[in-house]
Amino acid sequence: ESVQLLCLQYKDLLPLKYFKNIQPLGTPENWNEAVRQASGQWIKIMHDDDWFSDSESLAAFAAASRQTDQAFIFSGYYNVPENTGRKEQVQISSLRWYALKKNPVSLLSKNVIGPPSVTMYRSQQGIQYDKQMKWLVDMDFYIRYLKTTEPYYIDQPLVSIGIHPSQVTAGSKLKPDVEIPEHLLLLEKTGERAFQNIYFYDAYWRLFRNLGIRKTDDEHRFAGNSPLSRVIVSTIRFQSRIAPSLLKTGLFSKLFMSVSFLRNYFKS
Repeated sequence: ESVQLLCLQYKDLLPLKYFKNIQPLGTPENWNEAVRQASGQWIKIMHDDDWFSDSESLAAFAAASRQTDQAFIFSGYYNVPENTGRKEQVQISSLRWYALKKNPVSLLSKNVIGPPSVTMYRSQQGIQYDKQMKWLVDMDFYIRYLKTTEPYYIDQPLVSIGIHPSQVTAGSKLKPDVEIPEHLLLLEKTGERAFQNIYFYDAYWRLFRNLGIRKTDDEHRFAGNSPLSRVIVSTIRFQSRIAPSLLKTGLFSKLFMSVSFLRNYFKS
């Protein structure tokens, strides 16, 4: 009840609304419910383990909303591990910024936007976080949303992201029963044409390499009834002909990935 009591203390100063779900909705449907309850023009999610980096952070987001016609805003941020409290500043490079603006599917290779707490976006009907996901949920949302608008970037670390081992994403990493179905679901939404983006292709290359998927049967075990695309079958077969020790060596892996990408690109 502490959150409700805190809101009541500020009821005469701020137009706060407090809602409690009768049944726990889980991540990310809880985010969707919060957005459904919101009546403002802009949505600014803040997760419970994140916070604004300084007292002017929210004002900077508000100022950006007045400076641009774009509907999706995000900022730089700090990663702050719980065990050390040491700030690590995270900003997008010019190369990744170009790739993001050219095609948001490049996010799958590296989430250069960051977690939802660093974003602010215009409220739009029909674009929600996919409750079937937990590992790719933020990137999936960004990719779909950025089909409707270009992103606007604030080159300041306005938000601090608390990092700790009990987070949902930390418990999903390198788990094939989580990662494979979500990657296949995302592919259904983007279409196989997304493999023509080398960043997107690289994400699936690293997925199979990191999970040790050497045969299409391995993939089928976690894919359920989902059919495997031609590119996925080709990529797995290509990797199966390479010694795992070479695949785990960064330089060789990138070289082999580039060759495999070009083979599939010209077959498209």
